[in-house]
Amino acid sequence: MPMHSAEVAWFRHDAKFTDNRYSRLHRWTFDGGTVVPGSSSPHVVRVPWSDPSAVDPEEAYVAALASCHMLWFLSLAARDGYVVDSYVDAAEGMMEDGWISVVTLKPLLVFSGAKAPTDAEVERLHYEAHGECFLARSVKSEIRVEGSWRF
Repeated sequence: MPMHSAEVAWFRHDAKFTDNRYSRLHRWTFDGGTVVPGSSSPHVVRVPWSDPSAVDPEEAYVAALASCHMLWFLSLAARDGYVVDSYVDAAEGMMEDGWISVVTLKPLLVFSGAKAPTDAEVERLHYEAHGECFLARSVKSEIRVEGSWRF
């Protein structure tokens, strides 16, 4: 059974800490060596104690769900003989009462090749991708797809 891991590291440095005026900037290190700066969202902790240039957990959650869905969609489209030239998703997560209740995926797809999918086939591929996505099956957030495509 595969194990997925990430190191999350934060250091106080010279901040007092108990006054809640410490930097939330930290780093995520993944097993392949990629390091991503992380921070609390400026919607949760104001600047300068959060860093809007870093990835916050809520953004990462939305991106992870969008990425998982996309990877399954591409795999299923290839399986069915459709050529996808691009898939760009401007995904959004809605925070409500302290949790992300809805994640809306908004993929813009471009297809080419001899075989063009119908609207119903694209919808079916999204439905299958949602059912296969490990992350979508692991969360209670509602996941919606409001995509468009062209050939």
